Amino acid sequence: MPRSAEVDETTVVRPAEVPEGAIRRALRVPPEAAGQRLDVFVQAQLRHTSRTRAQRIVEKSAFNLQGKRLRSNDRVREGAVIMLWREPFEPDEEQPPLPILYEDPHLLVVDKPPLVAVHPTARHHVHTVIVRLRAERPDEYLSLVHRLDRETSGILLVARTPEADRAFKRLLEDRTLGRGAPAPFEKTYLAITHGVPAAGDIELPLMLDEDNPLRVKMRVAPPGSGLDSLTGVTVVGTTGGYALVRCALHTGRQHQIRVHLSAGGCPVVGDKLYGPDERMLARAADGELSAEDLALLELPRHALHAHRYAFVHPLTRLRLELTSPLAPDLTAFWASHGGCPPPTLPVASG
Repeated sequence: MPRSAEVDETTVVRPAEVPEGAIRRALRVPPEAAGQRLDVFVQAQLRHTSRTRAQRIVEKSAFNLQGKRLRSNDRVREGAVIMLWREPFEPDEEQPPLPILYEDPHLLVVDKPPLVAVHPTARHHVHTVIVRLRAERPDEYLSLVHRLDRETSGILLVARTPEADRAFKRLLEDRTLGRGAPAPFEKTYLAITHGVPAAGDIELPLMLDEDNPLRVKMRVAPPGSGLDSLTGVTVVGTTGGYALVRCALHTGRQHQIRVHLSAGGCPVVGDKLYGPDERMLARAADGELSAEDLALLELPRHALHAHRYAFVHPLTRLRLELTSPLAPDLTAFWASHGGCPPPTLPVASG
């Protein structure tokens, strides 16, 4: 994934029309992008970005290091640095402390709220899990062991030492690659779907959908290709054309559960990428979801929740079982359609 360029602060001039506190991102042009139109280059560098949105970003926020405004049809030069100066996307109000499910000297387990990014991005800088944790614990080592999509709620592991960071990432990697790790790692999610999926295993290989302009969408790969992917599906309950399903994640591919459920004709409620119209993701990023879009989505985020992780702690050798009850917004949605409340499970044991 492209990263922001490092620049010499003394060479950066803030344009007069850019207000104090604006978010700044620097993009350095690699050799292979030389000669591209600026809007094409920016689209390639920013995730979840349509060509139309990239043009608007350039028109409003693209400057060179000297503070000169740039245009969409400008041609970029190798080694040039494009500065994007953008208004903050996040509210200024103070955020509550993040809920902690479990902690020991090596590990912190966060119950991540929905619509909170885990790591700073071009759009979300301050109100992210890692930034908020570092503000709350300024003298601690904190590193994300894995990631959750911004819209996904539930269990998130954060290492408190470099040794723990390496050990837990190795544990997850061994599970994903199927190397028979000595400490198995069980990950279970809850999802609310349109329709009722068939119970049992979904084993469909996945690959990046290179035809999708947003470059983040996965798709089912042709037989004999792609990444092996296996999801175990159990139907917990049904109501009014919806199902509450428990998904055992036997491999850890990007968007695995959402792709597998959608491929079976039962997309996750609120899914802007694998639901009724993949273009909703770009419209949502632009703040341009229509009333019809919102009615089809039914929820402002996809109904997916990281519910239960069970594993042998790689450093203490204790078995941990960590659970996060279905998030309040998803519980309310389920109940509003006549669904019985999901069972309440213990928070953690080990």
